[in-house]
Amino acid sequence: MGFNTKIIIHLMGLLLLCNGGFMLLAAVVSGIYEDGVTLEITTASIVTMMIGVMSMFLTRGHDKEVSRKEGYIIVTFGWIIMAASGVLPYIFTGAIPNLTNAFFETMSGYTTTGASIIDDIEVLPEGILFWRSLTHWIGGMGIIVLAIAILPLLGIGGMQLFAAEAPGPSADKLHPRITDTAKRLWLIYFGYTVAETILLYAAGMTFFDAINHSLATLSTGGFSTKNASLAYWNSQPLIQYIVIFFMFLAGSNFVLSYFAFKGKVQKVLRDEEFKYYVIFTFLIVIAVALVIFFMAEVPVSDYHPKVLGQAESAFRHALFQVVAVVTTTGFVSADFTAWTPFITVFFFGLMFAGGSAGSTAGGIKIMRHILIIKNGLLEFKRTLHPNAVIPVRFNNKTVTEHVVYNVIGFFVLYMLLFVIGALVLGFLGLDFESSIGGAASALGNVGPAFGSLSPLNNFNSLPELGKWWCGFLMLAGRLELFTVLILMTPYFWKRT
Repeated sequence: MGFNTKIIIHLMGLLLLCNGGFMLLAAVVSGIYEDGVTLEITTASIVTMMIGVMSMFLTRGHDKEVSRKEGYIIVTFGWIIMAASGVLPYIFTGAIPNLTNAFFETMSGYTTTGASIIDDIEVLPEGILFWRSLTHWIGGMGIIVLAIAILPLLGIGGMQLFAAEAPGPSADKLHPRITDTAKRLWLIYFGYTVAETILLYAAGMTFFDAINHSLATLSTGGFSTKNASLAYWNSQPLIQYIVIFFMFLAGSNFVLSYFAFKGKVQKVLRDEEFKYYVIFTFLIVIAVALVIFFMAEVPVSDYHPKVLGQAESAFRHALFQVVAVVTTTGFVSADFTAWTPFITVFFFGLMFAGGSAGSTAGGIKIMRHILIIKNGLLEFKRTLHPNAVIPVRFNNKTVTEHVVYNVIGFFVLYMLLFVIGALVLGFLGLDFESSIGGAASALGNVGPAFGSLSPLNNFNSLPELGKWWCGFLMLAGRLELFTVLILMTPYFWKRT
C-alpha cells in the first residue's frame, strides 16, 4: 500500500497557511510598537502563506482518507514544517541570522521547551519577542488538539491515555464530535490566556510583558521577555503567584477545567491523577521550601520583617520552581542549581515527572508514573498468587494490559533515549552535569538545565551538532516518542 501523498502535502499546506497567519499577527504587533522589522516579518508571513496556498491548490483533488501510517507522517512532519517555516521571521529580521540557532529557537518554541540560544533577549524587537511567545502558544494547544483529534485514531501511547480517560473514545468525552471537543478546549485555553494577561497587567506588568508571559505560561513554554525571566519581578510577589497559579492550571488536564466550568467539581476532585498531582506538588514544595529556608540564601521581601520575609520568599521560590519544573514550563525566579547539591539532584529528578495527561506539559506525565508504580506493587501480589487475575485500576476502572504494556514500553524508551541523548552530548564535549541535564531538559521539554546550561546561562554554548540533536530530542519528547521513532523503523516504510 502506497502513501496518500496528496493529503499529506495538503495538510502541510494548511499548517503553513495557519503559521503564516500567526506571523502576520506578529507583524501587526511589530507595526504597533514601530520596532523597525514590520516589513521583514510581513514578508516572512507572505512567503509562508504562499507556499501553503500553492501546496493546497496543487493537491486540491486529494483522497480524504487518512491511513494510520499517513497519520504518523502528518503529525511528525507537521511539527517539522512548522519549525522550518517558523525560522523565517528570525532570519529575515536578522534577530537570529544563523540557521542552526534559528531552528533551535523555533523548535524550542513549538515544542514548548523554552530553551533559548539568545544571549540578550531584551534587545530584540517587540515583533520578534511576540513571535517567540506565539510559537509556544501554537505548539502548546496544538499538542492538545493533536491528542484528541489524531493520535487516538492512530492508537498510540501516552496520548492514548488522555484519549482513554477524557475526550476520546471514553464515556467522559466532552462532546461526541472530536472537532467540537477541540473547539471547547481551545476556548478554555484562550480564556485562560486572556485572564492571565489581565491579572498580570493589573499586578504591575506592562501589557506587552503580560501577554507574552501569558502565552508562554498556558503553553508551559517558558520564553520570557526579560533576560532574568520571572526573577525580574522578584520584588513583586503577586506577579509570581499569578504565574504559579496558571502554570499549575496548564499542567493539569484541560478536560478537568471544562468539567469545573460545567459545575462538575466533584468529577475534578475524584480524578485520581489530579489528586496525586496536587499532593505530589504540595509535599515537594514543603520539602524544598524547608531546605531553602534553613540552608540556602534567598532574597528577603521588602514588605516583611526579615524572618517572615525569608519564610515567604523561601516558600514562593520553592513553589515557583517546583511548579515550573513539574509542569515543564521552564520559567525561573532564581538559580535553583545554587540551592545546595541536594536541591540540584532533587530538581533533576523532577525533570522526569511531567504534568498531567491532557495538559500542555511535557515529560513522562503523572498518570504514567501512577500506573507504573501501581503495576509494580501489584507484582508482589501476583507473585504470591500466580493464578489470580489482579488488574491495575485507575479512577476505579480496570486498565487494560495493552495500556499498561504501552506505558511500560514508553518509560523504557524514554529512559533509553535519555541515556543516548546524554551520551551524544558528552561525546560532543559537554561535561557530565551539562550532558545529563541537557538531555533530560530537551527530552522533557523543560527548558533550563544544569552545568553550562543552567538558568544563569542558555543553550548557545552547545556545538552546532548538539543544537540539532537537542532539537530532535525536543520533538521526540513533545510527540510522545512513538510518533517520531516509528518513522525510523524499516517496517514502517514497507508496502503492506
